[in-house]
Amino acid sequence: MASVKTANDIKLIKYETQKRIGSRLGYSNYEGADIHMMICGSTGCTSSGSGKLITKLEELIARDEMGEKVAIVKTGCFGLCAEGPIIMVQPGNVMYTQVTTEDLDEIWEEHVKGGKPVERLISQNETEFFAKQERIALRNCGRINPECIDEYIAYDGYEALGKVLNEMDPDDVIDLIKESGLRGRGGGGFPAGRKWEAGARAESPIKYICCNADEGDPGAFMDRSILEGDPHSVIEAMIIAGYACGACKGFVYIRAEYPIAVDRLRTAIEQAREYGLLGDNIMGKGFSFDIEIRLGAGAFVCGEGSALMISIEGNRGEPRPKPPRATEKGIFGYPTVLNNVETFANVPQIIVRGLDWYNSIGTEKSKGTKVFAISGKINNTGLVEIPMGTNLREIIYDIGGGIPGGKQFKAAQTGGPSGGCIPAELIDTPIDYDSLTSLGSMMGSGGLIVMDETTCMVDIAKFFLEFTVDESCGKCPPCRIGTKRMLEILERITEGKGEMSDLEELEELAETIQKGALCGLGQSAPNPVLSTMKYFKDEYIAHVRDKKCPAGVCVSMLRFIIEAETCKRCGICAKNCPVGAISGSKETPYTIDQEKCIKCGVCMTKCPFKAIMKNA
Repeated sequence: MASVKTANDIKLIKYETQKRIGSRLGYSNYEGADIHMMICGSTGCTSSGSGKLITKLEELIARDEMGEKVAIVKTGCFGLCAEGPIIMVQPGNVMYTQVTTEDLDEIWEEHVKGGKPVERLISQNETEFFAKQERIALRNCGRINPECIDEYIAYDGYEALGKVLNEMDPDDVIDLIKESGLRGRGGGGFPAGRKWEAGARAESPIKYICCNADEGDPGAFMDRSILEGDPHSVIEAMIIAGYACGACKGFVYIRAEYPIAVDRLRTAIEQAREYGLLGDNIMGKGFSFDIEIRLGAGAFVCGEGSALMISIEGNRGEPRPKPPRATEKGIFGYPTVLNNVETFANVPQIIVRGLDWYNSIGTEKSKGTKVFAISGKINNTGLVEIPMGTNLREIIYDIGGGIPGGKQFKAAQTGGPSGGCIPAELIDTPIDYDSLTSLGSMMGSGGLIVMDETTCMVDIAKFFLEFTVDESCGKCPPCRIGTKRMLEILERITEGKGEMSDLEELEELAETIQKGALCGLGQSAPNPVLSTMKYFKDEYIAHVRDKKCPAGVCVSMLRFIIEAETCKRCGICAKNCPVGAISGSKETPYTIDQEKCIKCGVCMTKCPFKAIMKNA
């Protein structure tokens, strides 16, 4: 391993590594392999079999003695998760999707050895998926080997740290982050520069920098993917924050259930130490800083700043009242500056590329980009990074590829359990902090769940509230008791037992919780209910007054009906009914006993003549 003593050492490593991976960069004069097989090694593609592809590729390389010509590079997430496992062949940026080991034989013979890409395996969605994206936090995901510090350096890594230590004093760094307009990407959107400034002004012999990598929202995997694909960007930013705020140590709080991210982060920290980029007297400038990993047990409440810090201290994660703020009294009672993974990942690029570049992206009050994990009823599920101000329609139809099966878009949930739903009539809403807040939703950490016409909005509100109730720490009565009462009301409504007075009680409880809960997670817990009641009140009324679920989702309200005119009296439905609720014969029309029916839907699935209908 090299030792970095000056900024010039970084430049030398960058130059030597770029020569080694030059064919990947499109250089005509390079020293390494001719072909780089970039294989996604993130959680998504790993679970769908990318490890088997790596093993097979190693066998092919050994068989044909092409070790000097072909290099395997295990990368982070490319973003197009719906089409994994993914292989990108460089040079040429040829992306193969849903690759099997059998497909790899064809890619090897036709493309690697024959020089002709296999057209049938090339992604058909790549161009549209990436066309409107601007990758800053995700810039190295899918482009480098995240376990190789030299490759990070080859793409301008640690250049920002060198610039900061050699050309800027702490106040200069803080002023730059303030002027950039970078806001916290963890949910609240608080200006990062102001937080750093508060940390720097705190008078204490010990200060800490803390990275929140807990990320517990359903459907969210942005921060995990950044750490899996580019951990050094976060490490570099934490060192810079430590220099700016006068901190000597950093903590990364990450869920133990994210093993790939944990392993790659641990590897990156060890490499940074070996290079002298963490530890004592970094680059000979008299500044010392180190980072420690603390594993979380998967409690959603530990994504809240004060609960996270209490958990780092080894105690049960529960929020505490504010003030004092973390920048006054944080981990072990010392001033602590806390940002999430994505916020930190933006910092090195802001310093290297400058204010004019960063301020040209996004909106006046929401600068830069935002990473979203798109899931639900959408064709291109995956990870995207878009300029702030991009509207929801562009995300869903241009990037996300629209709704499967030609169904209609109904709503999008942003902000996870703390957020709200945006209805179809507001699909042209620009995605930025203020616009989402005005609609009763929020940016959150970046989960975006898309729903189509088959989604019941009352059931969606119940789903998120179930999550909140389950994850409540129980410390304050408004959250512990109030959310439980709200959930009980929603359960009655979805079971067809609701009354009109329940709707008023839901709103009253929501207001009480918002005003009285101790932490931001509790205060925002009613948001999914309030936003669905605001935009889909007719569905609540249908459940309560008409005892019907318009989307046909709430099981207690379903009725499976056999249409006599369409029924051929074949008896297949009766043979497959698990509870014997269907009776009839060739002479007598088949009917369903609604008292016996368990609403499983097997009869409708098995009927070859589509004679059974679901009636909400």
